[in-house]
Amino acid sequence: MARRVATFNVVCVALAVVCLFILAPTCGLTGLFREHILASESFNPDALSTVCPQTSPISPFGHSALLAALEEEYATTDFQLEAYESLGGAIRIPTVAYDDLKPPGQDSRWEIFSELHAYLKTRFPLVHTRLLKEEVNVYALVYHWQGTDDSLKPMLLTAHQDVVPVEPLTLDSWVHPPFSGLYDGEWIWGRGSCDDKPGLIGSLTAIEKLLEKGFQPTRTVVLAYGIDEERGGISGATAIRDYLLVTYGENAFSILVDEGGGYSEENGVMIASPSVAEKGKFDVHMEITTPGGHSSIPPPHTSIGILAALIKQIEVNPHTPQIRRNATYYQSLQCRAAYDPGLPKKIRQLVRKSTKDDKALRALEAELAHTDRSFGAMAGTTQAVDIIHGGVKTNALPENAFLIMNHRIDLSSSVADLKARVANVVVPLAQSFNLSVDAFGVQYGDVERGAAFGHLAISDAFGTALEPAPVTPTVGSRPYELLSGTIMGALGSSNRTGYTDKVFIAPGMSTDTKHYWKLTRHIFRYGHMNHADLYNGAHTINEASRAEGFLEVIRFFTWLILNGDESSLLE
Repeated sequence: MARRVATFNVVCVALAVVCLFILAPTCGLTGLFREHILASESFNPDALSTVCPQTSPISPFGHSALLAALEEEYATTDFQLEAYESLGGAIRIPTVAYDDLKPPGQDSRWEIFSELHAYLKTRFPLVHTRLLKEEVNVYALVYHWQGTDDSLKPMLLTAHQDVVPVEPLTLDSWVHPPFSGLYDGEWIWGRGSCDDKPGLIGSLTAIEKLLEKGFQPTRTVVLAYGIDEERGGISGATAIRDYLLVTYGENAFSILVDEGGGYSEENGVMIASPSVAEKGKFDVHMEITTPGGHSSIPPPHTSIGILAALIKQIEVNPHTPQIRRNATYYQSLQCRAAYDPGLPKKIRQLVRKSTKDDKALRALEAELAHTDRSFGAMAGTTQAVDIIHGGVKTNALPENAFLIMNHRIDLSSSVADLKARVANVVVPLAQSFNLSVDAFGVQYGDVERGAAFGHLAISDAFGTALEPAPVTPTVGSRPYELLSGTIMGALGSSNRTGYTDKVFIAPGMSTDTKHYWKLTRHIFRYGHMNHADLYNGAHTINEASRAEGFLEVIRFFTWLILNGDESSLLE
């Protein structure tokens, strides 16, 4: 694992995967990279200076001997089996975050987190004796690793302790029990093996080993581990945020790295996608109230029938995706047009023409809408009716029926824009059924009892509306350069069979940091997991991660901490 890489041929290929919205990266291209691209007739050399620029790999200089020693240890069977068991043991503790949990201290289901804390204490003794640990809102954890230079802004590494529940009806479909934590020689099985116990255990393992080697950081490192990320961080991330704001203040951290995008192998290169932005989110509740009665004398339309009509109206009026030249998605298309040998020739040509040609831009939209299933999600706001309820008996007219519709709001839009659009789409149809309407507090029609057949109330379903996140700087950003160079260094020096030293960074979009926006401008959602190392993905049956992939997580945190400690790229 200690193989050093002196030069990199960086090949720029963007990853077209739903939820990875690619942004324009930073810095200049190496000469070797330019030669490689110029040798291919399928690429446009004129765009090389501006499209998808890359930084160079960054490896520790002052800490190079320490890194080499750790890499040598990470390659041993003894260390690897110990690390696999650390993750497996954490998986065996079912820290499930249920949607209906009461606050910590008021619900016995939280108590399982105390068991996990006891396990972490025995598994990582140096972390628990040399770092300052704070328990926030009972079960959330914050560790302070004090550096020697208080003038440097700390690094903040976050993860979460909780996992989603397992559907009991699926138990027979699991290859191994969902909380077994079994290592079968290749995979580590169980709920949380992908999301997000590798982040939790990987960061703690890296720090435990650094402590064993006697490392004392110059830059303070703070670890923050939430308890209910899987239900929005209601009790965990909010409490951690408040604690860190009081302790350190706003914009106090040099960089924040949370779970998020990973990396994959595409067309002979390695593509890593740290996420730098988050879509907004809004859940809309629509409830129809109509007179009840016996179903033997029904009205022309029941509340359920009207609700069905509204759903149809919503689905035949989807949000129109649009490519904007200043948007992250368009920058990703430019990147692919320049460097992705697998991109269809027609799309490549349209991307290049569309830089200044509006007609070509519209043609590009039409082509992607026809050929790329992810286009709508990547280039606009999405909507999906996920919950519907109404009726209690076959011979009783339902007085009430409701739906909940989820939206993920495009970066160019807002909650206010979305509310206005929902009202514009739904209200005219509702009024045609003689319904009065209350749309987000605005009244339409006569709401007096008896003046209309029924009433439609449109509201925020859970009071959790979220605006699109501020976009983390990339172009010209020194923290982004540090993270990119660290990823390239860690991937390029891996000795995993089949790995390439051709590494490309393509920032994308993810979720999960909405409570931390005030802590720093430099938020990166990146988990350093190879997509090929996830057996069946997260939140589903047979969640498992390849053990070798988990070792890369540990290596990444080691590289990041050592690079951040000595780099001038962070404040």
